Amino acid sequence: MTILVATETVLLILLAVLVAGLLRSHAEILRRLGPPRGEGEPAPGDEALPPTRHDESAPAPDIAGTTLDGAAVQIGMRPGGEPTLLAFLSSGCETCLGFWRSLAERGATAIPGGGRVVAVTKDRSHESPARLRDLAPAGLPLVMSSAAWRDYGVPTTPYFVYVDGATAEIHGEGAAGGWPQVISLLRDALDDVAVATASERGSAAGGGHRERVARADRELASAGIGPGHPSLYPTRLPGAAEDGDGA
Repeated sequence: MTILVATETVLLILLAVLVAGLLRSHAEILRRLGPPRGEGEPAPGDEALPPTRHDESAPAPDIAGTTLDGAAVQIGMRPGGEPTLLAFLSSGCETCLGFWRSLAERGATAIPGGGRVVAVTKDRSHESPARLRDLAPAGLPLVMSSAAWRDYGVPTTPYFVYVDGATAEIHGEGAAGGWPQVISLLRDALDDVAVATASERGSAAGGGHRERVARADRELASAGIGPGHPSLYPTRLPGAAEDGDGA
């Protein structure tokens, strides 16, 4: 009787382990072969990691991930670097197809103000590398990185982020339905950069003038010359009327 109970216990344990393994395998198959997600719908697993909004006053995060061949790659975002348009696209998004075609056309990557275009998709577990090979034009940098989508707080796809080269700060971002909207976004971002640069130059010029005046005051004070000192006023001409004298 004891042997029978022990045997049943062992069989129950083995059955529980087998069922748990089947459930995990079934969940993995559903995750990989499930129906395509709609535009803007979060990928499985992303719900536990909500998007983090990047501090716009700090340099934009680097883009770290893998290439279509699985090699590690990182796109650096550093002040003084190249202006960058990040195109967050997908292999299963219908609207994205138009952008893949636009990027493949001659001159489509020649963005206003110069710079580079970098396509960013999610990880291989959420994309089809084979389809991306057919969609992505030759010579276009492409990084597969779900982490970049979280770092930049991408809410939907297609989505575009413009990173200024001089400051490595984000100067424009938003969703778009066509390439002309992206060009408009870029022009607005470049106008904002130009206004900010002109303002900084004006502030710098005013600051330089104030510093020169302050330095002159310090030099006069060290020589014993202060407000009201006779040397600061023209010498009166002979016969000039004193203050308060009538004509």
